Amino acid sequence: MRLNPTNELYRAGQSLWLDNITRDLLTSGRLERYIANLSVTGLTSNPTIYDKAIEGSQAYDALINELAALQATNEDVFFEIALDDLRRAADLFTPVHARTSGVDGFVSLEVSPLLAHDAKATFTEAVRLHAKGDRPNLFIKIPGTTAGLSAIEHAIFAGVPVNVTLLFSADQYLAAANAYTRAIERRLDAGLDPYVASVASVFVSRWDGAIAGDVPSQLKLKLGLATARQTYATYRRFIHSDRWLRLLNEGARPQRLLWASTGTKDPSASDVMYVEGLAAAFTVNTMPEDTLLAFADHGRAGQMLAGNDPENDALLASFAEAGIDVGNLAQRLQVSGTQSFVKSWQSLLSRIDSKMATATR
Repeated sequence: MRLNPTNELYRAGQSLWLDNITRDLLTSGRLERYIANLSVTGLTSNPTIYDKAIEGSQAYDALINELAALQATNEDVFFEIALDDLRRAADLFTPVHARTSGVDGFVSLEVSPLLAHDAKATFTEAVRLHAKGDRPNLFIKIPGTTAGLSAIEHAIFAGVPVNVTLLFSADQYLAAANAYTRAIERRLDAGLDPYVASVASVFVSRWDGAIAGDVPSQLKLKLGLATARQTYATYRRFIHSDRWLRLLNEGARPQRLLWASTGTKDPSASDVMYVEGLAAAFTVNTMPEDTLLAFADHGRAGQMLAGNDPENDALLASFAEAGIDVGNLAQRLQVSGTQSFVKSWQSLLSRIDSKMATATR
């Protein structure tokens, strides 16, 4: 098979996931082709993706009508729809999951963002959804908020695979990594299997959107990559620490770093800039379908990121000199990201309400 850029990047050590799911993606054979031809090894979903999927298709109407007749709530309808799709996708990735001994081949489902600040409710919902999903390669997405970190630790200890979402900076990544590690240490102390899969999802492109027009031209569209590369250096140090070397000796495996929000928003920039700029071993890049196809067509799988990068440190210093407080902005991005997820969730439930109302007339 002639290698295209996605194949080359996967062979170099990075997993490529699709940040999209629709019923048509599953029934048309398109996802199977991406797996076979583009080295796609996983998939992520979120409320915005499902809002668009339900809006643009009649494929879900029969199930919505059936559940409306049973007087299901709009949330129940959504989770039935999503889990139906995600089980099908998870089955397509089962060979990858088996071949990698549970490291890769995952799909992801998000808990309700309305629970982002309620640790107990988030944990309870994570356990419920994972059991209902009934697939070992199903991640439950939990935001890396203060309450979320507590829920993540409890979920991992309970054996629920977690995709930690809404991380933006090295410090936020480190907080998630410590929550995961504490859970693994607790599992070892309890005599449990020390491996429960997890990824820490760092959002990239939103940095550049947040400061558009606020920095000199030479710094335009460089903050997302700079903060991500700083996070990667932190990640490399953390998983090679004495703490993790001891856990590796006990059969544990580190949480992987995942790049999210890697579609280019600025039409003047390369449509594959966040993929080419974040090629890194033992990481995942989950990307929109258009970005995946663009990279397969004209991307370049170049040199992989190393650990420490003095040039990147100097670039981040330039942002500080330009008046950008990266730490403060990371917190604001996480707050606004949480609010955005809530808005998407409410839009999704409103769309389901509309379809349910039509079904019961």
